[in-house]
Amino acid sequence: MNGRANQLVRAEKEEIARAVRTLLGRPLVSRHADPAAFELVRKRRRPLVQWFDYFCGWRLVVEPRQGYARLAKVRPRADATRPARRTHGSAIPFDRRRYTLLCLCAAELLAAPVTTVGLLARRVARAAAAEPGVPPFDPVRGEERAAFADAVALLRQYGALTPLHEPPGTGSGDGDEEAGHGADVLYRADTTLVTRLLTTPVPPSTLQAPDLAALTAEPRYGGDEPTATQRTLWARHSLVRRLLDEPVVHLDDLTPDESAYAASPAGRRMIRRAAEEAGFVLEERAEGFLLVDPDAIATDSRFPDDGSPAKVAALLLLDPLITAGPLTTGRLADEAAGLLRRFPRWARSYRSEDGAFRLAADALEVLARFGLARRTGDRVAALPAAARYRVTPAGPADLTGPADLTDPADLADLVEDA
Repeated sequence: MNGRANQLVRAEKEEIARAVRTLLGRPLVSRHADPAAFELVRKRRRPLVQWFDYFCGWRLVVEPRQGYARLAKVRPRADATRPARRTHGSAIPFDRRRYTLLCLCAAELLAAPVTTVGLLARRVARAAAAEPGVPPFDPVRGEERAAFADAVALLRQYGALTPLHEPPGTGSGDGDEEAGHGADVLYRADTTLVTRLLTTPVPPSTLQAPDLAALTAEPRYGGDEPTATQRTLWARHSLVRRLLDEPVVHLDDLTPDESAYAASPAGRRMIRRAAEEAGFVLEERAEGFLLVDPDAIATDSRFPDDGSPAKVAALLLLDPLITAGPLTTGRLADEAAGLLRRFPRWARSYRSEDGAFRLAADALEVLARFGLARRTGDRVAALPAAARYRVTPAGPADLTGPADLTDPADLADLVEDA
C-alpha cells in the first residue's frame, strides 16, 4: 500500500472516530442545526451503522434527504442525569409538565403536520382535556404558556418543527412562542423525525400498563431465557454501552456477566478495540475503566471545570473525602461553609442561612453523577476514580491558611492526575 493509500485509510478512520463521538455527544444530528457534523455522519454512514450495531447493539438511522441522523441509545434503566433542557435562558432541565406538553405536541403534529403555534396550542388543550390522567392545559396562565413554549422550542431545535415562512423580526424559537410573537407563522413538522425522537424498542402504545422495564426490553437478547450466545452478546453490548455513556465504570458495579466478560481476554481486546476505533483514550485501572475523549467531542459535561460553584465545590470537597472519608453529610456541609467563609465574593447564590447545606448537596450530586462518590444513608464515601484528582498547592503555600486567590475556581489549575 503506497503512501497516498495510507493517508486515505488514516483519514477515513479519523472521520469515523470523530463521527462516533459526535453521535455519542449528540444522538440527534441534523443538517438544520449543524451542517458540517451531519455531512460527516452522512459521508461515513455505512461504517457508523455497523460500528454502533456491533459494539453497542444501538441502531443508527441516517436520512440524507431529510437531513438528520438519529442514534437510538437504549439502556435497561432510566437515566435522569441527561434531561431535556430549555433551549434558552438558564437551560434548566425539563420538568414533568414540560415533558407532558412535549409529548402532546408531538402527537398533535403527527395528526396535523402543518400548523401555527396558536393552532397547536388549541389542539394540545383539547388533547389534554380528553386524555385521562393529564392535567388540563391552560395557555392563558403564564407558567403553562412558558412550559408550552419550551416544548415547541425544543422541537424547533431538533429540526422536527420548522417555519415555512418567518416574517422579519420574528424569532428563532428562543422564547418567542411564550411572548406570542410569530403566533401566525406557519410551521411544518417532519413527522418521520418526530417519531424518531422516541427510541424505545417497544412502542409505548402496546403496553398494557406503565412499565419502564417492558418499554426498554430488547428481544435480540433472549429475554428471561437467553442462550449462551445471547448472554455473551448482551454482556458485550451492555459493557460497551456503559463505557460510552458513563464517566467511569467501576468493576464492583458490573453484573456477573459483565464482570466475567470484562475479565476475559476476548473482552479486554473488544474494549480496547472499541476505544481505539472511536478515538478514545482508554484508562484501565485495577478498579475499573475510564474512556477519555481528548477532543471533548463526546463530552456533554466536564469535570473539573469552573462552570458552576457546585462543580468547584465538588472538586475541593474531594480532598477531605479521599483523605478523611467516609464523611457524614453534616461534615460536608461544614466543609462547604468553610469554603464560603474563605471566599466571600464567590457563590453568591449560596449566601443564605442554608447555603452551605445546599452547596454541599449540589456538590455531592456532581460527584455522584461523575462516578466519584456515593452516598449511603447519611455517609458519603469517595469511589476509586476520585483518586484520579487531587488538589495540590503550587509551591509551599498552605491551602488551609490565608491565600491570595479570591475565587476557588482559580484552584482548577492545581488539579493533578494522580
